[in-house]
Amino acid sequence: MARPPRKARVEDVHAAARSLPDVTVEGDGDRPVYQVRGKSFVFFRGRRPDAVDPVTGERYSDVIVFWVADEADKQALVEDPTAPYFSTPHFDGHLSVLLRASRIAELTRDEVAEVVQDAWLARAPKRLAKEWLASRGMAQPGSGPESLRET
Repeated sequence: MARPPRKARVEDVHAAARSLPDVTVEGDGDRPVYQVRGKSFVFFRGRRPDAVDPVTGERYSDVIVFWVADEADKQALVEDPTAPYFSTPHFDGHLSVLLRASRIAELTRDEVAEVVQDAWLARAPKRLAKEWLASRGMAQPGSGPESLRET
């Protein structure tokens, strides 16, 4: 009998981000910012006026931000009624989605690893992304050789 997928924890975000090539961590222990070659791809936010509980008006203190490749990816995540991702007007036009840490158990560990990897791929230099994907036997989705230039 197969085991059900393990529910994700915040620690899975940290582990997935740290497992990727050329990742550095900026900020303090409570609000780390994961970067690849100086570009943020996942970060933890404090209380901000743009992310509030719709019932109480209380600011969320547990928001994690993940970069996405494009607006279509963002909309696919935030419009999926089964997914806990969201956005706010502050992030209109910004290629990222938000997730409350308190809702991370609605995802599996593999789903969290995928969103972290996708965030890294969205921000990593093309050559580094291509090398990482090749090392895993994967091709970069939607890109031909001409689009894999170093950035």
